[in-house]
Amino acid sequence: MTDHALPNPPVGPESAPFFAAAGEGRFLIRRCTTCGKAHWYPRALCPFCFGETAWEEASGRGAIYSYSVMRRVPSPFAIAYVTLEEGPTMMTNLVECDLDALAIGQAVELLFRPSEDGTPIPCFRPT
Repeated sequence: MTDHALPNPPVGPESAPFFAAAGEGRFLIRRCTTCGKAHWYPRALCPFCFGETAWEEASGRGAIYSYSVMRRVPSPFAIAYVTLEEGPTMMTNLVECDLDALAIGQAVELLFRPSEDGTPIPCFRPT
């Protein structure tokens, strides 16, 4: 198991509340106030119906939908699509794991890792 440095995320007006909450250890997603669907990446308008959205705290639990292990680098690492309990699927890093033991459908939990400038980045580890 090795972990690699995470690049700094783009923090703009729409994502600033997410990163502020992440700094407090809270994981927020957006949910449409019209159709009720949750989505990732957080944005002001619903990608399904273009309705307005509101922040909500997510559980931080999910399952691996798909993953890829990068081995041809000095520090091998895994990236994945994780489907959250709330419904959305997000691209993320898998950390604190045995890269050879990962499996599709495996339960994972959220943890925040600092980027190069210290911004908390949502990552997941197997439970």
